Amino acid sequence: MSKIYFTKMHGCGNDYIYVDATRYPITDPSAAAIAWSDRHKGIGSDGLVLIDRSSVAEADYSMRIFNADGSEAMMCGNASRCIGKYLFERIIAPTASQHEAERGHQEAHIRLLTLSGIKTLYLHIENNIVESVSVDMGKPVFDDERLFNPSHAKSLSAFLPGKEPGKEPALFVSMGNPHYVIFTEDVDRIEELGPTLEHHPAFPQRCNIEMAKVLTDGCIRTRVWERGSGITQACGTGACATAVAAALTGRADRTSHIVMDGGTLTIEWRETDQHVYMTGPAEFAFYGTIEL
Repeated sequence: MSKIYFTKMHGCGNDYIYVDATRYPITDPSAAAIAWSDRHKGIGSDGLVLIDRSSVAEADYSMRIFNADGSEAMMCGNASRCIGKYLFERIIAPTASQHEAERGHQEAHIRLLTLSGIKTLYLHIENNIVESVSVDMGKPVFDDERLFNPSHAKSLSAFLPGKEPGKEPALFVSMGNPHYVIFTEDVDRIEELGPTLEHHPAFPQRCNIEMAKVLTDGCIRTRVWERGSGITQACGTGACATAVAAALTGRADRTSHIVMDGGTLTIEWRETDQHVYMTGPAEFAFYGTIEL
């Protein structure tokens, strides 16, 4: 057996196990994710994240993410913010000169290669500590038939609340991961409907499900069922999808504060480039070793 060093981190309670794959390669990350994510017999997490070198010159590092059930996800907003903090505080800052660290305070950004493309992380740093991270999540997609089959959309209506005049009760949005956002007064129904909707025939590759209630002052209360993980404290791509869906249906402006079980993320859908920008915290929980 080999000993693997890991770091446990979370973004708004969405917790993952992070491993530096440049030092500790894992040959079967799906199996590792299943075993280590178990909250009773393992480390406990929403999944496993591998940080590695980038295979392309346009990115600085790469990320692979495996859900608690071993399935591989294309992207995770909360995990990408945590990677930004990990890389800066554990790799970049300790090896930089004082002058470079001061420059980094002003300009620090990291280009991260994911299965849904290269994402740019903008680090907000105080005294060499990453206080928060903004991520350019790219443009939302609404009509990818690989992820959403509109021929089955009608059968989804049985799960939806009454339609507000002029406003769709639900919307499919892909932010690298597929999301189905349902606007409702009862966001806690996610625990009942999430498992069924994740596997609905409308979603060929399964789907993340959000139930959202628009509050005041640009806040939207949202709960998430993540494919492969179930109820999670937060979901970065889900927060982005919720903000986009709310703006498209006239429920909110282009900047929203998405209030999730584990904390709040600020989402801006910019008119200038149509990209979605997510800002939120990232935190270390603990370090450890585990045998593989």
